[in-house]
Parts: sequence; structure tokens; C-alpha cells
Amino acid sequence: MKKILPILLITFLFFYTASCEKDDICVDGDTPLIVIGFFDATDTTLAKDAPTLRIKELILDSTINTITDRTSLDSIGVPLRIDAASTQFAFITNSADDDTTGEETGNIDTLTISYTTRDAFISRACGFVANYDDVNVTLPDNAENWIQDITIVQQTIENSNNIHVKIFH
Repeated sequence: MKKILPILLITFLFFYTASCEKDDICVDGDTPLIVIGFFDATDTTLAKDAPTLRIKELILDSTINTITDRTSLDSIGVPLRIDAASTQFAFITNSADDDTTGEETGNIDTLTISYTTRDAFISRACGFVANYDDVNVTLPDNAENWIQDITIVQQTIENSNNIHVKIFH
């Protein structure tokens, strides 16, 4: 009996620890950003920085935090709302604050990005993320628009690895 008890104890501990699962760590569990590339309107293959760019989400009335504010970039990643079917942004080039009034100056174009959301299960640790289908971008016609044309490269957004929308200016 003295020999059986340690063997049973060791066997029990072995099967108990072998049945435990490893800790779940979420590595790939982020909702993707829409990636927007800026290109030259005359040579559409040439990437072109948008000068001193500021992007504001209009409903929340806040600048987005995925890029450095008022910087010149040729591509950006922008978060879309998962609780709505569209998101409106003010894309402001040559952004600055007026010295006397403190108001925004620069050329402001308002883009509406519409889409349908689709939940995708990643893993037990990550849970669900939102992906976007049927992406469409609209820009009201205005003679003062700095954005001259928009092309949708991918209407489905499942990752932030490639450009989804091209803006020509």
C-alpha cells in the first residue's frame, strides 16, 4: 500500500497537469484599419504626401490617433466605427490654427466612408473582430476640393496590410 500511494499520486499529478491548457494570448485580434494611400493626380502611379494632414472624425469631433497630427504622409490607417454603417471624416491639408480665432485653417474635404460590418471569430483569446464589406467612399462636389479623385482598391477590409482606397490630389 505504501508503494501504490506514491504511484497513484504521481499518476494523478501527471494527468492533471497534462490536461491543463496553455494560456491563451491574443496576437492577431485587432479590427483592421482602412488604409488610404495618397497619389499624384497627374501621374497616378506616383505616391504623393498630403501636406500637413489632419483628420477629424466628425461625429466624435476629434482627431484620429492612428497618425501623428498635422504631418505629411503618403498613406495612413484610419479606424472605422463598428457601431454604424458609415463614418465621416474631415481631411484637412495645410492644417493650422488661426492665430487670432484659434479656428482650423486649411483646405477641408469631408469624406463619407460607408460599409457593412461583419464579425469574424479570431480565437478564444481574441474573440471577435469587425471586418468591413462593400466599402464605398463619397466626396461632395466642390470647386475647392483638394481631393480630385478617389478609387476603391479593395471593397473588403480584413487586414491593414494593403491600401484599400487611393486618393488623388
